Amino acid sequence: MFENLFRNAIEHAGSETTVRVGETPGGSADAEDDDFSGFYVEVDGDGIPPVEREAVFEHGHTIADSGSGLGLSIVKGIAEAHGWSVSAVEGNDGGARFHIRSE
Repeated sequence: MFENLFRNAIEHAGSETTVRVGETPGGSADAEDDDFSGFYVEVDGDGIPPVEREAVFEHGHTIADSGSGLGLSIVKGIAEAHGWSVSAVEGNDGGARFHIRSE
């Protein structure tokens, strides 16, 4: 999963991209329920337009001239095989942020 996310970052944002990985807290309103619920992988660059954020996980979907459209669909498959979900949002400083959450 990480290999595909990192490779995708380099292919779309360039070799000078910055990749950050971190823990995603549970985010519950109950302070005692702030357990780990997943992690994120965030990359700088242009990001993913909002209308494309779900489509990027579809098998064969690509916006790169030389892309296969497999990288993020494999990420989604690995996440689902573990009972997790994956989504794409805008990064904190632009770019793209992928949330991988346990269900």
